[in-house]
Amino acid sequence: MFNELLGPKRPLDWSVRFWPVIVSAFACALIATWLCKAIALRFNIVDKPDDLVKTHNKPVAYLGGVGVLIGFSVGILCGIYLVRGENFLPIVIRWLFGIIAGAAISCFVGVVDDIFNISPAKKILGQIIAAVPIMLAGILPDFSEIVRPFGFQMSDGIEIAIGVPVVIFFVLGATNSLNLLDGIDGLCGGVTVIITAGMLLLAIQRSTYAFSDQGDMVRVIVCLALVGGVCGFLPFNRHPAKIFMGDAGSMLLGFVVAATMMLLARQAPRWWIASIIVFGLPIVDTGTALLRRLINKRPLFVSDRGHIYDQMIDRGIPLKRTVEICYLLAGFYAATGLLTSMLSTPYNLIPLTGIFTISFLVVWQMGFLKMEGLRGAVHKTGGTDKTHS
Repeated sequence: MFNELLGPKRPLDWSVRFWPVIVSAFACALIATWLCKAIALRFNIVDKPDDLVKTHNKPVAYLGGVGVLIGFSVGILCGIYLVRGENFLPIVIRWLFGIIAGAAISCFVGVVDDIFNISPAKKILGQIIAAVPIMLAGILPDFSEIVRPFGFQMSDGIEIAIGVPVVIFFVLGATNSLNLLDGIDGLCGGVTVIITAGMLLLAIQRSTYAFSDQGDMVRVIVCLALVGGVCGFLPFNRHPAKIFMGDAGSMLLGFVVAATMMLLARQAPRWWIASIIVFGLPIVDTGTALLRRLINKRPLFVSDRGHIYDQMIDRGIPLKRTVEICYLLAGFYAATGLLTSMLSTPYNLIPLTGIFTISFLVVWQMGFLKMEGLRGAVHKTGGTDKTHS
């Protein structure tokens, strides 16, 4: 039932040599975000308050996501430099450039949406296109370990046929979940850092088993580059934010997290299941928003104040405290995912099911599924339910 926490084939400090990745990503994102802020203000690329679902009271610069992309890309290139000379370098380059290409497409679609406010259908199409480079690079889930205990064996063609829609599903799910989580200063970026740090620990833990030289390197490099890139952006995004990541940033982050989950889905699937739990907070927040709209017969794709963080604020919790609580929740899911990775695959489906069942029961018990008014959230003030709209 239980596996060893660490594998016997590599020392735990094997990944320390990749520290320049996070440093270079952070430094470049910090500088790039500052430049993007100046450019956004110069050309009036700003997010204006609407008195409906947005919490800021004056226009704030967009394009923060572009700064994150620059930092992330530099970190990836630094990682490629560090592994130069390895005989499997072509595979590492193919995977990493596939991720950079998909990230750039996601960011571009987000920038277009930030400026021109494109339709949901066009955004989804752009997200699907962003998934193509990683699939062409060969980043697909491995189902062989899942079906082997049942006496089945998949051909390469069948595995690809199943893997393609799975990749698209994860890219769409993660991208839109983080997009929906980007509602208050510092929330989406900070939660993404916690989630990616959890996946980095999963990647380092997995690397001690040495299932794949190139895969282990790519996972660590991608996680370090994303953490560095987002941390370089966050100093400008703390409340009151000087710049927003916009859809360009949230879609970029969602795509890279989805790609990381697909990298963890190769070979032994227990790390894949663990990564889904690590991503728990965006899943629960998105599920809450969609369930709330569905139960109350409201449009699924019309924004409202139904997210967990909105409902906290509407119940009187200060914005900074709300962000801190969400960070703690993200940390809880990340820690649970790390513990789950110690279980064998058939058994770690139990905490996967249990943690999300309990989460949605808590959401229901706290009244987060109630709704009054198209964009309102029910909150309590002095013992009386009121509506924010």
